[in-house]
Amino acid sequence: MTLHRFSRRRFLRAAAVTAASLSVAPRSALASNSERKLRVGIVGGRFGATFQFHEHPHCTVEAVSDLRADRRATLMRVYRCAKSYASLAELLRDARIEAVFLATPAPDHVAHTLAALAAGKHVLCAVPAALTLEDCGQLRDAVKRSGLTYMMAETSIWRQNMISAKTFYAEGRFGRIFSAEAEYHHPGLETLWHENGKPTWRHGLPPMLYPTHCTAFLLGLTRERLTGVSGTGWGDDDPLLKGNPYGNPFWNETALFRSDRGTAFRVEVYWRGALLGTERSAWRGDKMSFFSPHPNGAGAQLVHAGRTIGRDDGGFQVAEATKEIYAQPLWWKTDLLPEPLRHASGHDGSHTFITHEFIDAVINQRRPEVDVNQALAFTAPGIVAHQSALQGGAFLSIPNFDT
Repeated sequence: MTLHRFSRRRFLRAAAVTAASLSVAPRSALASNSERKLRVGIVGGRFGATFQFHEHPHCTVEAVSDLRADRRATLMRVYRCAKSYASLAELLRDARIEAVFLATPAPDHVAHTLAALAAGKHVLCAVPAALTLEDCGQLRDAVKRSGLTYMMAETSIWRQNMISAKTFYAEGRFGRIFSAEAEYHHPGLETLWHENGKPTWRHGLPPMLYPTHCTAFLLGLTRERLTGVSGTGWGDDDPLLKGNPYGNPFWNETALFRSDRGTAFRVEVYWRGALLGTERSAWRGDKMSFFSPHPNGAGAQLVHAGRTIGRDDGGFQVAEATKEIYAQPLWWKTDLLPEPLRHASGHDGSHTFITHEFIDAVINQRRPEVDVNQALAFTAPGIVAHQSALQGGAFLSIPNFDT
């Protein structure tokens, strides 16, 4: 692994600082060296088949479930599991299962989570946490009442550049972050809107109801809260948008957020256009800025505040910043993960981290990094941004769901 200006000693120190700054146990802690194995049920045979529960030294996949027999077979093969159920309800009656991973359709997330909590199971749930503000409140209250672990499986938190950003932030290298941007561009997503001639839950899904791949980049770093937003949507007369269950007229939505620290935050969630697919962010600080790799070919870059005075092309004085190419470490190769999980995985290496974070949090009885507070902080702003877009960009307040 090539590390940019990182000695081995500094690398390990940075990782430790990052973990400490986020008030969670070090990622290399193998469930307190316990021999206990968490018994997990996996629900959802598409996204749910892309994780590494069967590889974790402190986990056993007890059973799997999907409504479709072919997807149940896929889950059984991936996780080397002999037990399957035809429904979530059946799986939740299995007393041996302690925790579930809900990789189910987004409109079902709250109902499925509430059912799992009521059955006494810890929950890892795919994104987003909810699709309405009312459901956000229900989810928060249910998790609080249960006393069980809830975690949202947000991938942006564990992308390699985000782990670097967390390290920089813990070391104070940004100084004060005063603005950020995040982009989730997924052109062609409408290919998932229908399956076998029938509409899926994705048909017409408002882009800002799927905001967490963007909002996590800022809120997962600084833990500030978004308090207000103005949203703008773009759509056309394409028949595909007609008659969707969300009443959504937009292919693309842009949101301009303000945080409780006065941070400006631009978010783009786009489904259609002349776009290069991406999930990326940039963080701008008064000492240093960090730019994620761009799909146009520009790699990761650090920009340091200038101390040398020069002149711009208009002849005016300007503080000349310095640009530095950043060689991205592959954090999944390090002892931030148990040894069996130190390999590439989905969404830029995030799936092994999500797997370990959930298992370690449950066994060590600690809050996971994306607990219910963070999950709703990532989710609710997008719901309000969509409401703003429907109202022509009206600036709307965002409720806080912290418990």
